[in-house]
Amino acid sequence: MAQGYFITGTDTEIGKTHSAVALTRHWQAQGRRVLAMKPVASGCEIRDDGSWWNDDVARLSAATGQQDLALMNPYRFLPPVSPHIAAREAGQLISLEVIAAHYQRLAEEADVVLVEAAGGWLAPLTDELCMEDMARRLALPVILVVGMRLGCINHALLTARAIRGAGLTLAGWVANRVVPDQLAYEDNLATLKAAIPAPMLLEIPYQG
Repeated sequence: MAQGYFITGTDTEIGKTHSAVALTRHWQAQGRRVLAMKPVASGCEIRDDGSWWNDDVARLSAATGQQDLALMNPYRFLPPVSPHIAAREAGQLISLEVIAAHYQRLAEEADVVLVEAAGGWLAPLTDELCMEDMARRLALPVILVVGMRLGCINHALLTARAIRGAGLTLAGWVANRVVPDQLAYEDNLATLKAAIPAPMLLEIPYQG
């Protein structure tokens, strides 16, 4: 059975997919079979051939070589809004049991499975459930992607505390530079290294 990791972030649009791809390549270089899952994706398009397309799913698929996009992405929605709103508008109910079943199928075929959340740790899935509930249902250690910018220390420490408060293991974190010139970047990085009770797994430079 694969080792799974749940990837969350300090906010939306702070590089969870970019970090997941980097981690995928890191473990692939060690000879490990890595598969990915994006259980819920908002902001999809329907192509001319009728297929659904989402940038995050496409990037993960390209990195891992997965072809069964329905398996890696069971819930997909057109509007780029919070999943609970998109699901409500589509008349769907996001089920943790469906997500868990898809994860188990992937875990049977891989050494590592990365499950990328949508939004931040408490982003809603339904009116009753949030991303934290998904991580708890899958019972996976968590990797926190920190978008390195002004305010990241507070966001990172609050999220790390929430992860541990949920009874889950914080396996590590990724420092992803989302702005080109963060003031006192090295000082911020040193503060996070000292304050987050988990190792920094990757430091990703600004991509532009």
